Amino acid sequence: MLHRAARYTLALALLALPAALRAQAFGLNEIGSCALARGFANTSSPCDDASTIYWNPGAMPRRQGLSLYAGAAAIKIDGKFQQDTTGRTYNSEVPTAVVPHVFLNYRNGPAAFGLGVYVPYGLTSQWGDDFPGRFSAKKAALQTIYFQPNLSYQVSDNWSLGGGLVIGYSKVELIQGLDLSATPTRAGGPTFGQLGIAKYTEFGRATLKGSATATGFNLGVHGKLTPELELGVRFLSQVTFSYNRADATFVQLPTGLTLAAGNAFGVPGGTPVDAILAGQFATNGALTPQKVSTAIRNPAQIQFGFGYSGIANTTLSAEYSYVGWRSFNQLPVEFEGRAPSKILREDYNNTSGLRLGAERRMMNGASLRAGFAANTSAAPAETVTPLLPEQDRSLGSLGLGLPVGRYGLDLSYAHIFTPGRRGRLDERAPSSSTAQAIALNSGFYSLNANILSVSLKAAF
Repeated sequence: MLHRAARYTLALALLALPAALRAQAFGLNEIGSCALARGFANTSSPCDDASTIYWNPGAMPRRQGLSLYAGAAAIKIDGKFQQDTTGRTYNSEVPTAVVPHVFLNYRNGPAAFGLGVYVPYGLTSQWGDDFPGRFSAKKAALQTIYFQPNLSYQVSDNWSLGGGLVIGYSKVELIQGLDLSATPTRAGGPTFGQLGIAKYTEFGRATLKGSATATGFNLGVHGKLTPELELGVRFLSQVTFSYNRADATFVQLPTGLTLAAGNAFGVPGGTPVDAILAGQFATNGALTPQKVSTAIRNPAQIQFGFGYSGIANTTLSAEYSYVGWRSFNQLPVEFEGRAPSKILREDYNNTSGLRLGAERRMMNGASLRAGFAANTSAAPAETVTPLLPEQDRSLGSLGLGLPVGRYGLDLSYAHIFTPGRRGRLDERAPSSSTAQAIALNSGFYSLNANILSVSLKAAF
């Protein structure tokens, strides 16, 4: 009797796997401490380091020979959700993420050859055991790293271009609670909730893990319109990761509940509910290890703008960024076990951003930097969830560059501001309208982040 009911529960659990990509709507731009300090306005007049491989693959290193740039950014996210009905606030439990970057570039005459290793997408959303939204996602983690061999070439005194193949590796993990109240007692029968089981009664947890590789490309053009005015354009292609045969595992959690006399299962009153459910987690049960496949598209990016150096020892940059999040209108979920395949509606929007940066070079060779960036939200009002309560955001940053002979040290700090946004805890029905999905919004999400980045550069 419970076999099909457990299959239904399994389907609900696995539905959230590709939704973990919602974390990508908080794309990671913290690639290089100098770029972060300049508010990511680093395509038109790039920092004098090898991170140009990412920020503008067509920009040439200023020096002949070998240059190295390596470091990491520590990102601490603070989030919370305040529920309408109870007024209770739930704090997120996201661990501090350390995001590395390594770039190596060698210039010989008009050509430069390089390799970049960086993380343009990925983030973690994590909540406590008492958070009611854990049935949508207790933890959703997406980790993506790109490897990019690069070639750039000086085609004239003022213009250069370049690009490279992108080889990406991605890992996804989702931990999600299983809600007994939403589970049917049998196919076509009442749910446990209709028999009196309270909403958000957790009887198990699903964990999903998968990995994938994919390829794309990154192209760039850099030029000087005048001796004081520079132009830069870069295009990072969409990269599609197919997570074939990802692993789904399940553990049972005790509810401590018992059945009343005359129950729908025809068993004596006082029978533990956990005993009824235990068989579904055992050999040949519906909640035993399963395989599932899906695809996640890391969207294409375009960034372009202008850099101005007409003020002595100063560089000013103003740039526009565009990310094609609209490719996430639908996501397929295909099961290799008992659960039915699904298509999830995401309905994301493309996003635009403004990036402003300034750098002042001092007489002793040190540099002072500042930046500002602002981005629109990719998630529509009906898709603000525990996986990522995504919203409009702005960033303010400061940084310092210190020369040490042929070496240099870059330090930067940034804070991300958001206005907060209403969102939901529960998954929407596949056939629901936009208005019905928005009606599920039951509280207010707040989110901010602090970022500290350190990079070392060297020239040989």
